[in-house]
Amino acid sequence: MCGIVGFYTDKIGQVVDVAELEKAVDAINHRGPDESGIYIDGESGIGLGHTRLSIIDLSPTGSQPMYDDDQSTVIVFNGEIYNFVELASELSHLGVSFRGSSDTEVLLHLYRKYGVEMLSRLNGIFAFAIWDKTKKELFVARDAMGVKPFYYCKGEHGFSFSSEIKALSQLNQDLGSLDFSAINQYLSFIWSPGERTPFSKVKKLSPGSALVVKESKIVKSWNWYELPVKGVLKHITANEDSLAEKTTNYLRCAVHRQLVSDVKIGAFLSGGLDSSAVVAMARERIPDIQCFTIDGANANEEGMPDDLPYATQVAKHLNVPLSVVCVDAEQMLMDLEEMIYQLDEPLADPAALNVMYISRLAQENGIKVLLSGAGGDDLFTGYRRHYALMLERWWSWLPIGARSGVSKYTSSLNRSSPLGRRLAKMFDGAEKDEKERLVNYFKWINPSDLDSLYTDNFKRVIGESRAEEPILDFLDQMSPSCSRLDRMLAIEQRFFLPEHNLTYTDKMGMAVGVEVRVPFLDMDLIEFAAQIPDHLKQKGNCGKWILKKAMEPHLPHEVIYRSKSGFGAPLRTWIKNELSSRVRDLLGSQRFQERGLFEPKAIESLIERNEKGQVDATYTIFSLMCVEIWCRCFLDCN
Repeated sequence: MCGIVGFYTDKIGQVVDVAELEKAVDAINHRGPDESGIYIDGESGIGLGHTRLSIIDLSPTGSQPMYDDDQSTVIVFNGEIYNFVELASELSHLGVSFRGSSDTEVLLHLYRKYGVEMLSRLNGIFAFAIWDKTKKELFVARDAMGVKPFYYCKGEHGFSFSSEIKALSQLNQDLGSLDFSAINQYLSFIWSPGERTPFSKVKKLSPGSALVVKESKIVKSWNWYELPVKGVLKHITANEDSLAEKTTNYLRCAVHRQLVSDVKIGAFLSGGLDSSAVVAMARERIPDIQCFTIDGANANEEGMPDDLPYATQVAKHLNVPLSVVCVDAEQMLMDLEEMIYQLDEPLADPAALNVMYISRLAQENGIKVLLSGAGGDDLFTGYRRHYALMLERWWSWLPIGARSGVSKYTSSLNRSSPLGRRLAKMFDGAEKDEKERLVNYFKWINPSDLDSLYTDNFKRVIGESRAEEPILDFLDQMSPSCSRLDRMLAIEQRFFLPEHNLTYTDKMGMAVGVEVRVPFLDMDLIEFAAQIPDHLKQKGNCGKWILKKAMEPHLPHEVIYRSKSGFGAPLRTWIKNELSSRVRDLLGSQRFQERGLFEPKAIESLIERNEKGQVDATYTIFSLMCVEIWCRCFLDCN
């Protein structure tokens, strides 16, 4: 919907630099090209900025920063509150009058009525900051699943925040040095779990979290939402047909709820189950909903089926228009720097570019909102690691020595074939304990192999810091009664989604002024999905089983039960061929070597072994490229 930025400085009573705040707003103007505004309270040291993508209440009454009648409360808000109509009706019955019809105004009055307790009433995607002039407090919060980004910095002279890191750099704030531990996380997972970012002083506000800032210091921090799997789950005992019908109804309600808009809505349609299910439900309200898909040249070389024929089949079945974006290595190479700049973080996934390409075409067709199927795999299963986890019961009882032997054998398999890669991945770390094995499924490289790439100084700086530490701490807080599958899904929902999928989905859509909504992450649907028994999510090698049963009346059988496909690109082929010269240009450059992060000979050896098929290091190499590009975008230019 928008971009937000602000600061709370300890230089109270001094002249606040308005130009700084305006530059910060300009840095994220792509998030809201329709209009922008700022608010300054120099006596309190407060500055708030907003750039607007008009979606609900297109009139000036929806403009931000927004004030209440006596200007004692001010809000800047990014996102959508899907139940705002119901909340407005509730407030009206309590005597509240509204000047317009925006969800922003509803948030403002909710705070006036309930204070920070307002959060439990919200069903939506949001990041906001509310300045309470009476209390001299800044209240900031992020939505339950972390759909909308929120970065903050606790600097020497106060507190600053924004939807994107690039805006923080305009506030004359010290963002700190390169965070080596964060880089270790990006290279381990291709995303950074927890609060770390590449800048040591910039943190991510965790999903479902909130802060109160007073006198420019954080005085209160808490989690206002906890995933249902962190409690004691009570699984539904209904029969399969009844449960499938409930699944349909919850998804339908979620999709229809997220169609609230005063502008045109479109949808991603990959031809996979999740996006197809969302389109099927949306079509009930918008029969001619415009859909978009990617034609990823030679994507089947990654051992996955081509999406385009399935997307075309679904569009024909549902009788909806479908536009196709063609992607190739040359285009990706041209846009790689732009991708990293927009992401603010070195997230090494080419799927981010697909989001940008589709969003750009949607924007050119006058569409400001797109529906996405993101989150389906993380609620109902569907990734290969979910099936691999269920197979552990056949071997996890083996002695550690035997498991270690299996791991060593599979690690020697030919990594140039999909089967060899997947077997090696399945048994990598088989000798570890249950929690360590769970985390290992999310890693792209063995820690010892990664360690060999680092310089002595890099290893000295990170010391005993472990990339997986935030995830292990999270698992320690979970109920012992949770199944292994529930634990893995909890990792998906708490870390993989907000730190990776949702980050690039938001950033790359908003880079071209398009908001992406994720109906699978509707609050009611999340709570419902958590209650579905494991065996109705992952039934044998069939992931998302209950969702597939639910969609049988709505989608073609061959689409529902097709093989799993990703949303990326044939990166393994491209790295060895079309992108090979760019790999060596970046990772063999003097600038790269002078950073003192990585051992040049170890990097060269890794590239050569990957080209020969001795290791599967594609994503590690791509991650190294993204780290170097990030350094050039955000460090070298400052």
